[in-house]
Amino acid sequence: MSSLFRPAVDLMSMYAAYHRDTRNIATHFVGIPMIVFAVSVLLARPAFELGGWTLTPIHLVWALATLWYLSRGAFVLGLATSVVNGALMLLALPLAAGSTGAWLAWGLGAFVLGWIIQFVGHKYEGRKPAFVDDLVGLLVGPMFVVAEALFMLGWGKALLAEIESRVGPTRSGPPAQTA
Repeated sequence: MSSLFRPAVDLMSMYAAYHRDTRNIATHFVGIPMIVFAVSVLLARPAFELGGWTLTPIHLVWALATLWYLSRGAFVLGLATSVVNGALMLLALPLAAGSTGAWLAWGLGAFVLGWIIQFVGHKYEGRKPAFVDDLVGLLVGPMFVVAEALFMLGWGKALLAEIESRVGPTRSGPPAQTA
């Protein structure tokens, strides 16, 4: 089965295997939303009218991503991820209405900065980003960050326990050295 169509627990476990260091996870709380925001800014042009609604390419991308998140078998997680991505999209839309220079500066600037923050986190982790081995990691990243936030709030204890049984708990600092 293609990794794209795997259930959330499998996708989250695959992604979590690349993200066990709390410092790396912390950078993802900043970097991933910045990247989602940046992609939203960049795909907020061109705008077109359809049935009285102003739509852009990011609306289609958000709708398709929402369907994917909701179909992974963890409805609350999928819904929460879609809401967060939708909020980032709504924040991004006004920036596309500005000048071309401002639109590109916001979009490209946030995109580059977000990826720099991501790579700093993976320096702490000592491991490459998950998407290098499986591009579906680009979709799982936002779901992972939302799940981590929900875990901190006490939601999803069974999901967290299953992920940790597969890939181990998170840790603070580098992995222990074996002699």
